Amino acid sequence: MLICDHFLPSDLYSPIVETHLRETGYYHVSHIGIVQCQSAMINALIERWRPETHTFHFLVGECSVSLEDVAMILGLLTNEIPVTGPTMSSFETLEAECLHHFGVAPRKMDCRGSFIKLTWIIGLKDRTVLVDDIQIQRYVKCHIMLLFGAILFGDKSGVAVHWKFLPLLYNFVGIIQFSWGSACLAHLNRSLCRATCVDYKEMDGPLTLLLTWAWICLPFLAPILCNPRLFPIANKWRNWERENYACRYHTFAHYRRLLDDMQEGHAYGIDHIEPA
Repeated sequence: MLICDHFLPSDLYSPIVETHLRETGYYHVSHIGIVQCQSAMINALIERWRPETHTFHFLVGECSVSLEDVAMILGLLTNEIPVTGPTMSSFETLEAECLHHFGVAPRKMDCRGSFIKLTWIIGLKDRTVLVDDIQIQRYVKCHIMLLFGAILFGDKSGVAVHWKFLPLLYNFVGIIQFSWGSACLAHLNRSLCRATCVDYKEMDGPLTLLLTWAWICLPFLAPILCNPRLFPIANKWRNWERENYACRYHTFAHYRRLLDDMQEGHAYGIDHIEPA
């Protein structure tokens, strides 16, 4: 069975930067707490994922995570400029990017190839004194990079984030112009496709998005809601394992049986379900 490590969200932000987070489009996703992963359920869903159509196939039809789901679950924009750009691997380029954005560069021991360790970014963020706009922007960029590594674009290690996103943060007021939600969904679909490979051992990607989507559209899989009125919707299941202790130990066979027994009408968002 695939290992699905859930990456913990970044720490809280200073209230001084709330306006700046709203201006960048990262205010809502910054409020997502710890949504504990259910690896057995994720594996049962992966078993029904079809890479050729990017959909989950069930006996009653098929469904998939939509851009509307991403906007509601994570509170990210989905209809702006595509997130694109080159991916370079040289440490010298990484250093130059970090110097430009943060005024300091990590050591090689603070990186894993082209990935910057989250601990280095957390330390830099904690040491930043919010005395002027330059420092505030550096602080917010640290916070966004932590969100990338913890919730949106996490890798299998769960401890680092790729520096390729830094060039997209050059224009601070232009950060909100990118369709980060679309990029997050594309990353999830790619992670699901890779997870279907026989020799694949771990799954990365935005597991909070996948978990929450499954619990909304397939409510018979979901633990009891902990926070029913919160936004972003992902926070409805924040710390769900505290009140749903038994759900933590449901097995792969349990979820496979639930999905096999699913009938029409068992799924919400009927517009996402099409007859087989």
